[in-house]
Amino acid sequence: VQLQASGGGLVQTGGSLRLSCVVSVANSVFNQYTMGWYRQAPGKQRELVARVSTSGTTVYADSVKGRFTVSRDNVKNMVYLQMNNLKPEDTAAYYCNRVTLTWDWGKGTQVTVSS
Repeated sequence: VQLQASGGGLVQTGGSLRLSCVVSVANSVFNQYTMGWYRQAPGKQRELVARVSTSGTTVYADSVKGRFTVSRDNVKNMVYLQMNNLKPEDTAAYYCNRVTLTWDWGKGTQVTVSS
């Protein structure tokens, strides 16, 4: 399985970014699993910030609730993360993966928020 995240970049505080992740796996497999967006800042552990079930139910970490929106396209094997009102503490490498029994991690996409 290959996970390719994209859409990161450098933005100012208060800005927005939309991340995308393509999951290279059989569609029938993709549609079995809750998918999540994780992030890892330098010197910190990777954390799960948002997840979306196969039916579209979403759960967010408190740190991003109200600012981030996760979604998925069950036909295209895609997962998205809309990030609004970005803060410097959102700076991290962002990855998508399934929430349980993660696959091998892809390269991620870097998000840098300047103050």
